Amino acid sequence: MNVELLMSDPVVAAVPVREDGDPLVVLGPGFGPAGARVRRAVAVRLALAQDGLPRGTSLRVVEGLRELSAQRAIIARYSAQVRAAHPDADDDLVHHLTSRFVAPVAVAPHVAGSAVDLTLVDERGRELDLGTPIDATPEDSRGACATAAPVGATARRHREVLGDVLLAAGFVNYPTEWWHWSFGDRYWAAVTGAEHALHGPLEEVRS
Repeated sequence: MNVELLMSDPVVAAVPVREDGDPLVVLGPGFGPAGARVRRAVAVRLALAQDGLPRGTSLRVVEGLRELSAQRAIIARYSAQVRAAHPDADDDLVHHLTSRFVAPVAVAPHVAGSAVDLTLVDERGRELDLGTPIDATPEDSRGACATAAPVGATARRHREVLGDVLLAAGFVNYPTEWWHWSFGDRYWAAVTGAEHALHGPLEEVRS
């Protein structure tokens, strides 16, 4: 994977989408209480990843499909945080810094139902140490949210366990967020060299 590839890179936006019509499904309680909705192909691969984890460890998915309005709100909120942290930045730099952490709508894997935000839990449902909370921003975490960032030995081991099973199941990681993994979207296609994405943004949430 090219760890420098951002969602806002023109390479990602240039990937064509050939929507395969894969339906949304609801993840069962084995993936936590969120009841996240994802494309069926994503759910199948999550099950494969779950089966590959060490005994007593499970995936907990906290978010799957995200509505377009929610994505736009996240972009606006984080853009304001970036602008406050970098008051001398012009609009282009603010956009660049924002898109390192929050995907532009046109290429956002969550609005295609192709991405999950997830972590690891033990047999009692307690979250394991992965270095930062899910959704920790680069500003808040001093960059530790990046998958390859220096973190403690325990967190590094857990990130490696998570990465091993998800990569083996066909997912790709967005390298600025250790918790974000996707399959079938434009970013996945750009990273894997696929000719086209399988899933585009869902304008209407389907049951």
